[in-house]
Amino acid sequence: MASRRRLQDPPLRIEAPEIPFCHSEILVPLIPRPFPSDPGFLRCVGGCAAGASAGGGAKLIPLALSVAIGLAVRFLVPKPVEITSQAWQLLAIFLSTIAGLVLNPLPVGAWAFLGLTTAVLSKTLSFASAFGAFTNEVIWLIVISFFFARGFVKTGLGDRVATYFVKWLGKSTLGLSYGLTISEALIAPAMPSTTARAGGVFLPIIKSLSLSAGSKPGDSSSKKLGSYLVQSQFQSAGNSSALYLTAAAQNLLCLKLAEEVGVKISSPWVLWFKAASLPAIICLLATPYVLYKIFPPETKDTPDAPAIASKRLEQMGPVTKTNGESIGVSSVVAAMLGLSVLLLLGVLDWDDCLNEKSAWDTLSWFAVLVGMAGQLTNLGIVSWMSGCVAKLLQSFSLSWPAAFGVLQASYFFIHYLSILCFPRHASGIWVPGILAALALAYNTNLFGALSHYSSGQAAVYYGAGYVELPDVFRLGFTWPLSTPSWGVVGAVWWKFLGLY
Repeated sequence: MASRRRLQDPPLRIEAPEIPFCHSEILVPLIPRPFPSDPGFLRCVGGCAAGASAGGGAKLIPLALSVAIGLAVRFLVPKPVEITSQAWQLLAIFLSTIAGLVLNPLPVGAWAFLGLTTAVLSKTLSFASAFGAFTNEVIWLIVISFFFARGFVKTGLGDRVATYFVKWLGKSTLGLSYGLTISEALIAPAMPSTTARAGGVFLPIIKSLSLSAGSKPGDSSSKKLGSYLVQSQFQSAGNSSALYLTAAAQNLLCLKLAEEVGVKISSPWVLWFKAASLPAIICLLATPYVLYKIFPPETKDTPDAPAIASKRLEQMGPVTKTNGESIGVSSVVAAMLGLSVLLLLGVLDWDDCLNEKSAWDTLSWFAVLVGMAGQLTNLGIVSWMSGCVAKLLQSFSLSWPAAFGVLQASYFFIHYLSILCFPRHASGIWVPGILAALALAYNTNLFGALSHYSSGQAAVYYGAGYVELPDVFRLGFTWPLSTPSWGVVGAVWWKFLGLY
């Protein structure tokens, strides 16, 4: 207990904001055209909007825009003859839901629930169909993974691993950065929340090291050490998340949605790691050095860092029973059994699970998106959209690698919608489905370092106050540094693996 209390003393640990994972940067262009009205649908959507506004909880402008997108699709955009009214209405609700996840009139989970309620009230989906994805095994694996992440933070195991690498490699600023990067790559597969890794493990260590070197947030001294360590860890995190299937919650969601449109991967964990290993490792090794050159710290040597790490390890004490039991649990193979063991041993208690808000929030909105995506597939929307895109690309007589590149670039602008449709588009132009699904999923992680709001960990690192906003955006453009590795080295590697 004493060692656990020491872990919570400042400056060794700071409070990280509760930020639900959200990677939805999608704006759907709409072309207004006349379309007959549906009073039932209007009453349903209008009722939800009015209720939210009246309660004062929703932001009015984002609310109006989100609802307007759904209404415009439903009533102004002509319904294709191949699509049923039910399918078109569900697409409108889905797009309105996605728009709300971006514009944020309400918290993510709350807005997703409104979308689900609209689908049921308008009789677009039955209650059983609307809530069918809440029993999805993959989604519950994601939820349980958040509980494992809490166990890593609570027991200090993640802290311990990272601190050892600081002790071994921390005599220089560049060595410190590599130590933190390597430790995140090792922790990532068992701690699938990028926000939890950032706020619960790495930011407290970075802040402790920076303050000890006289590098304070919010003033000119931040550039001594803190700004470089924060930005290097931030840029590296996307590659760590892309390296393992279980390193980020959205990875499992990507494969689940790919499966919804017919792309099934046997041994997904192994294939994911094999395909990501070479480009991800190259990027992990290159990122600290490249940033050291383009965003150099004022302090080059940190001779005191190993001593600070040793003192920190002394304060932690020896590895306890809770640390040891955490090491032996696989959240992939036996997540439910593993969680049960953690509860029985007291590593976690039920209040820990109940207090893991991100897990329950993720359950709500992931299940809504997966459920709607599955129903859109069943109702023929996805195959229709895929056919349209495939015909458009075929009309340009592009080779499949060129078309594949166009689709990958398009994904940058239409994030979540691509996650649903991309594998179908790819199959329509003879791009190998497994390659398309994996490449799309990898991109989902790489985009997380573009700005201060592009991912959960982005908000955590920016909120630390070490990097100014112009620098965040300027350095965010270093994300193309990943492109040669993932696009060129990755392409050769994937050919070697037989993915195409």
